[in-house]
Amino acid sequence: MKNKLLLIALLFIVGGLSNVNAQHKAIAGKVTSFKLSFAPGASKGPVTGRMFLVVSYSDTIEPRLQVGRYGTQFFGVDVTKLQPSQPVTIDASTLGYPINKMKDIPPGDYYVQAVLSKYTEFKRSDGHTLWMHMDEWEGQKWETSPGNIYGKVMKISINKTAGQVVKLTADKVIPPIPPLPDTKWVKHIKIQSEKLTKFWGHPIYIGATILLPKGYDEHPEKYYPTVYEEGHFSTAPPFRFKESPDNAFYKDWTSDGFPAFIAITLQHPSPYFDDSYAVNTPNNGPYGDAIHEELIPEIEKKIRCIKEGWARLLTGGSTGGWESFALQVLHPDFYGGTWSYSPDPLDFHNVEGINVYEDKNAFYKIHEWYKVPTINTRFPLTGDPRLTSEQRNTMEVVNGTLGRSGGQLDIWSSVFGPVGADGYFKPLFDKTTGDMDPSVAKYWIDNWDMHIYLEKNWATVGPKLVGKLNVIAGRMDDFFLNFGVYHMEDFLSKTQNPYYGGTVSYGDRGGHSYRNYTSGELIKVMDAYLKKMHPDKYK
Repeated sequence: MKNKLLLIALLFIVGGLSNVNAQHKAIAGKVTSFKLSFAPGASKGPVTGRMFLVVSYSDTIEPRLQVGRYGTQFFGVDVTKLQPSQPVTIDASTLGYPINKMKDIPPGDYYVQAVLSKYTEFKRSDGHTLWMHMDEWEGQKWETSPGNIYGKVMKISINKTAGQVVKLTADKVIPPIPPLPDTKWVKHIKIQSEKLTKFWGHPIYIGATILLPKGYDEHPEKYYPTVYEEGHFSTAPPFRFKESPDNAFYKDWTSDGFPAFIAITLQHPSPYFDDSYAVNTPNNGPYGDAIHEELIPEIEKKIRCIKEGWARLLTGGSTGGWESFALQVLHPDFYGGTWSYSPDPLDFHNVEGINVYEDKNAFYKIHEWYKVPTINTRFPLTGDPRLTSEQRNTMEVVNGTLGRSGGQLDIWSSVFGPVGADGYFKPLFDKTTGDMDPSVAKYWIDNWDMHIYLEKNWATVGPKLVGKLNVIAGRMDDFFLNFGVYHMEDFLSKTQNPYYGGTVSYGDRGGHSYRNYTSGELIKVMDAYLKKMHPDKYK
């Protein structure tokens, strides 16, 4: 609770375009409601999407840019075919985060801003029509997505003595993101996926950022092993490479004698999240096929990668930790080894605090005479709670209904869960009450629990995975993801015929960002691994 109160104290921040754009004329009085609209000319026609009101204490950064898991206060309302100048009401009945009710906002000075997030109509090949946010290569962030509309920042002063209605207009359109230029070291590829476009009934793009090794241009006859760094959407080069002598990885990568690899990050946002999780699912579509049958072949046609499974290695953290592990397991011949950091739940006994196997409610641990809030996030150094499961899920609901939040719990439900009757994913639990759906829990476990998958299929896939699985986690992971690693390690350590032959290692006090190697050290570990496992091919 101490942290929740601290969070609430911080989260009525103000932030607007900047001091230049903020309207500093204060409106005083008790605010009973806000009327938000978008200006004529900001959209070619009516808008279906979600209107946001953002409230903050500071205007050094725009309010919309302060929204986040631990960010400033905001409210959201769905809109359908909203016309220019047509008002949208946000009032006492509107759910907010982190403070849920407008009446509970303390008296004081605030900065407010309106943002309208536009949805796209998707007529999917499975017969369902969905309205969702189309990623515009920003990584599913409504705050900065091209085409979304935002307004100026207004300063208001709230007290409890008088009533009023505050009117805000969104009139500025976020511009498109320009393509990044290629350099000597970094190349970019972006393609329209035929498979995903067919599934979604709308053009869907996937891409890659490619980091070339030293000597690539000077040796046109040479082909190189590849390391795929999986993770959240980013167009930045792998391993935080920057063309600067002050960048540690640049120094390693460009130094004489450093192992010559091609390093690649992939971009594959879905309408549900900034990352598809790189697998085929009923809700997101055939992203696994699109990546392996369209994107990687295009990369290997244009870039001199060794086109053999032993030479394709994987790594990544968090989302990328799960992806790198799952891709190695599900495609044991296509990839040659993984080093997976702090992976999302490899086993569903602890999914950010929720036990999918046993819990009856996602918000509380229910005991015979009492119930205790389920903790979603903790401070790794002290173990103190940072967010409850209910708070985390409320934040997602405020970001978007019907699983359209672009949040972590929603993407897991869209990847691991079945399609619901309305075409959106069928949720694991009710986001209002927390009540679990046992049928969806069973679907998760039967289809996507990596521990269960390996247990059932070890006789078939085990011989193809010997030495390839390496998992690294902090024992104080912020989101309790270390527990999934524990369950996976329990299984792997007992494997026979064959023994898995990989590694599982921990940082005793490490949080979610724990790493046991620098990026340069990891590449050297991979280099030594290939020399050991494939001495006849890799010299």
